[in-house]
Amino acid sequence: MDKSNVIVIGGGASGMMAAITAAREGSKVTILERMDRVGKKILSTGNGKCNYTNRNQDIANYHGADPAFISNILDQFDSFQTMRFFDRLGIMAKDKNGYIYPNSGQASSILDVLRMEIFACNINVECGVKVTAVEKKNQTFIVHTFLKDYEADSLIIACGSKAAPSTGSDGSGYEYVKAFGHKIIPVLPALVQLKSDQKFFKSIAGVRCDAHVSLFTDNNPVASDTGELQITDYGISGIPVFQVSRYASIALNEHKKVTVFIDFFPDLDHESLIKLLVNRFNINKTKSVSDAMIGMINKKLITLFIREAAINPEISAGKLTEKEIERLAGVMDNFKVNIVATNSFENAQVCCGGVDTEEINPYTMESKLLRGLFFAGEIVDVDGACGGYNLQWAWSSGYVAGKNASLKKPVFSL
Repeated sequence: MDKSNVIVIGGGASGMMAAITAAREGSKVTILERMDRVGKKILSTGNGKCNYTNRNQDIANYHGADPAFISNILDQFDSFQTMRFFDRLGIMAKDKNGYIYPNSGQASSILDVLRMEIFACNINVECGVKVTAVEKKNQTFIVHTFLKDYEADSLIIACGSKAAPSTGSDGSGYEYVKAFGHKIIPVLPALVQLKSDQKFFKSIAGVRCDAHVSLFTDNNPVASDTGELQITDYGISGIPVFQVSRYASIALNEHKKVTVFIDFFPDLDHESLIKLLVNRFNINKTKSVSDAMIGMINKKLITLFIREAAINPEISAGKLTEKEIERLAGVMDNFKVNIVATNSFENAQVCCGGVDTEEINPYTMESKLLRGLFFAGEIVDVDGACGGYNLQWAWSSGYVAGKNASLKKPVFSL
């Protein structure tokens, strides 16, 4: 049976960082990866460009039951240390308003340098390995697989969530964690598209525009964001939708009513939008309402807005009443969308939920229930906003877990 000081289950971003850190601390390390190669999910991040961290590290960009827990881990390996780590591996950083990318514009660059460092650190990487069970006997962890068993003094579970299972995150890690007695906060899709039951979406699919999105649950405001909205045949997508989607997932799981209100003119207040419409219709009095609005917003939306405002599309713009214009403005800057579901785990970039942080040491990422067991990455109840935050959590939690799981620095304190 192969024996290591540290076994890392999962060769994603957090798992590779944990393995490299533990190896640098002097441990003999093995990575067990289910896929045919490590780091597949990294290749799809940032639309293939890999936004690997962000200079703005406000804790508001991270979500979980305990913000203090998240802060404690991020403080030990922050965005500056992440940039320095990758700089030393050869990555030249490109700063786009605080969003940090490799200057190559290729996510593969990040993966390439991590794989080279894994090789340089003499880390044993076993790919195509399906873990069937994990246990601890005396002071040794035993990881059972279909082919053989592996032993280690410390075990780091970094096998991701259920998001994007095609990249290796199949959710099996939660079963290993539960076998050790840990509680799992309900795991739900986050950074994901939202579905509606309203029939008009098929007629406006493909529209992209800047908008402000506000999410309500049981008629209470919960979250909002502004950015490029993407309309699909089933509902809404785009960065602002992703940013609020975790709250929709949680509310829907609790059988609450979820509604999104869209402001298609986020740079104007309501009164200014009314004035804009009045002026436009006065200039184009003889045109139909729909023709008078061409050039103002996507043509597909014009038809929808006029219908939702109960206005005759063929009426002359100059004949609209004050109430009709107010009604139209109300539709355009407070458009109601009923949310009935999120897209599946296959479409989600990350998940919310995971291992309860109440049961994890907030300074070492070690289990409070079992000495020598550590966690890193998405498997923990921590998720970030779009913008490099989920990868920063992977680097930070992986670093802390790897450092403390190392043979040379066995740390355990409640």
